[in-house]
Amino acid sequence: MEINFDKIENSEALIKISLKDVDYQPQVTEKIKDFSKKANIKGFRPGKVPFGMIEKMYGPQITAEEINKIIGDSLNNYLKESDLQFLGEPVPIDSEVPIDWASQKDFEFSFNVGYAPDFDLKIDKKLKIEHQKIKIDEGVMKETLANLQQQFGEVTNTEIVKSGDTLYGVLSTKDKIEDKEVTFEFKEFQKSVSKKLIGFKVGDSIDLHHKKSFNDERYFPHIIKLTEEEMKSVKGKFKFTIKGISHTVPASVNQELFDKTFGKDNVKTEEAFNAKIKETISKNYAAEAVKLFHHKIREKIIDVTKIKLPNNFLKNWLLRTNENISPEVLEKEYDHYQKELKWSLVRNKIAKDQGIKIENDEILGEAKIMLAQQFGGMAALEQLGDQMDAMAENYLKAENGDNYMKVFNEIQNRKVFSFLANEVTAKEKMVSLDDFRKN
Repeated sequence: MEINFDKIENSEALIKISLKDVDYQPQVTEKIKDFSKKANIKGFRPGKVPFGMIEKMYGPQITAEEINKIIGDSLNNYLKESDLQFLGEPVPIDSEVPIDWASQKDFEFSFNVGYAPDFDLKIDKKLKIEHQKIKIDEGVMKETLANLQQQFGEVTNTEIVKSGDTLYGVLSTKDKIEDKEVTFEFKEFQKSVSKKLIGFKVGDSIDLHHKKSFNDERYFPHIIKLTEEEMKSVKGKFKFTIKGISHTVPASVNQELFDKTFGKDNVKTEEAFNAKIKETISKNYAAEAVKLFHHKIREKIIDVTKIKLPNNFLKNWLLRTNENISPEVLEKEYDHYQKELKWSLVRNKIAKDQGIKIENDEILGEAKIMLAQQFGGMAALEQLGDQMDAMAENYLKAENGDNYMKVFNEIQNRKVFSFLANEVTAKEKMVSLDDFRKN
């Protein structure tokens, strides 16, 4: 058997595997012998079917199976033992000449492969990244307090729409949305729409536009759970008939609100309550600012690092392995895909160069924390004890190991960003919450 690796261009190559009869014939002969001992053919006693008859009847099929197995194993071993980091999976190249499994002796199989190119990664203080810090001003405090009062307020059913209400009703259009039950938050409507809605009653209807009637164009598709492709069929206006109105009476700023927000008796005065709110939102927004800072680091590094991906190979591979992806969708999404791939290559290179390692215990611990948060908080770790270990292990094994890699990548990302944050120059900038939200 002979395996040749021929580079094409831009991190693409052809792997050619050539076989002669000595490479596969012994296995084929052994298989035919074994089959003849087990075959049940009319006119012959079990185990007494002539080798030649089995070879004539099943030889081509057995030959094809054995050669495919040899090719598959040889290709996988070659990829594993190579110093290159291969991307995607090998794409077989169809031969122009049909294979004659009955009489052909020599075989050649070719596979198109793509691999990660060598690239230089330069990270130092010359990389200047903006790190926004959010001002916790009076406006932010008022907004947060209002949200808390709304969150812990008393919900009542009402007959007339007021500002801040929640509207339940039915959508109907001529374009594939018939009698669909939905719930809209009043605050999500454009001002021009919300002004009209004030005073509407249960049973009233209003014509709305799926894009122009809401503050965020993504709100409507999210509420009715339609894909981007399905949204294309929704044209013009749709009719929304109100079936129910929920009104929340904001909670009073008193000890009951203090306890519901921060736990019983942890805060006892309005002054302490406001201080605790400021402390909490400062931590929360600081974490959001760090996420944005890390995102900007990532985008900058991807932008300045020259990585020539085998784009033609990757597009071909993605189309072959994803039935639901059309060429049009691929062209639209490919830029995002290649950015993710480039970042993965950069992240792995940094981890390797800096000796960043992730142990299995770390992955298990991270999975336990994720599951504990789903069960109401870190107290669940102590309450569930050993059960949490078993649950975390089962979670990591699920989805064919995808969950394991998801947690692994999360930890690796965190460690890589921790390294990068100390290597680049952070340009701190104080911004308002409104400006921060525009990012």
